[in-house]
Amino acid sequence: MGKADFFSPKAISNRIKSKGLQKLRWYCQMCQKQCRDENGFKCHCMSESHQRQLLLASECPNKFMDYFSNEFKNGFVELLRRRFGTKRVHNNIIYNEYISDRQHIHMNATRWETLTTFTKWLGRQGLCKVDETPKGWYIQYIDRDPETLRRQEELARRKKHELDDEERSAKFIEEQVRRGRDGKEEEVEDPVYTELKRENEEEKVTFNLGAAGTSLAGPSTSSSLLAPSALAKTSSAKRKEPSSASDSRDKKRKSALEQIIEMEERKKQQQQPPPIKTDHWLQPNIVVKVVTKRLGDKYHKKKAVIMEVREKFTAVVKMIDSGDKLKLDQNHVETVIPAPGKRVMIVNGKFRDTEAVLEGIDEKNFCASLTLDSGPQKGTHVDVAYEDFSKLA
Repeated sequence: MGKADFFSPKAISNRIKSKGLQKLRWYCQMCQKQCRDENGFKCHCMSESHQRQLLLASECPNKFMDYFSNEFKNGFVELLRRRFGTKRVHNNIIYNEYISDRQHIHMNATRWETLTTFTKWLGRQGLCKVDETPKGWYIQYIDRDPETLRRQEELARRKKHELDDEERSAKFIEEQVRRGRDGKEEEVEDPVYTELKRENEEEKVTFNLGAAGTSLAGPSTSSSLLAPSALAKTSSAKRKEPSSASDSRDKKRKSALEQIIEMEERKKQQQQPPPIKTDHWLQPNIVVKVVTKRLGDKYHKKKAVIMEVREKFTAVVKMIDSGDKLKLDQNHVETVIPAPGKRVMIVNGKFRDTEAVLEGIDEKNFCASLTLDSGPQKGTHVDVAYEDFSKLA
């Protein structure tokens, strides 16, 4: 049967199909021949030209495989570098853009069977950063161009220089502020504010606002009519008043300062250091409850005694019911709260490794009242959270 006419619908449809992408399994890389269906690919494999290419490739198969793999890798990485730069992108997006070119090297001619295998190989070779997510594999190109590295080093050096300048200016400002404070402390004392009090209820409260030097005409004329002896007495009384007032102010100031010092000392005594908690709490000879379901119903919600603690987060426990020994992680067990009056061990917080007696349980605040039974603070009553203490074996 002859070929269809060039402008016939069949010929046009054939040309449209040949322009598009076809299935990868029907492509022969050695002959660079793309077949549209399985029958066409089978006929091509039986052709004489294909047999000659196979004979040529059989002489040195590794040479052709390495060449195709290298070409595929170079084209893929070059597209990633030019198209996306150092952005993080899905590997399928890059592969779909790469195969849109009909003249690209196909993956079935390379040493990699799947795109995932090729992605992992890129990560092992250090060409890209790869990470697996629920949506698939993502790739990020690592730019090792000398010019790019030089620009990055220059930018880092510039940022470090700016930070050094900022630190130097901050230190200079702190030094100036410290010198200013030291000078003020030597010259002028800080003002002390006291509470307004009066010793006698009948005494009038007066305020001196600095208007003593300015007086009205009436008082000045009356004072001029006083006798010289009276003027002398009043002047001496006025001279004595500031000294007595200053003495009383000093006494009040001293008393206020003493009160402030006493208040600060009381605050320091009342303030207690915050409880020091760690991320591991396992202790030997305490009772714990198995909460993991991976071991089955035989051990779930059963109690055990910790026999040994390994590497802070792993414990060897002995089941109370069956006597079996298990190796469990800290996340697989929880503390046990005994009945009031029983002895417990505090496993975390300020009073860690201290034995105590359970006095009562506060369900609203999720804590318990304990009486310390060992240590320097023996006999002290403390409140400890549920997860910070456990029953003693």
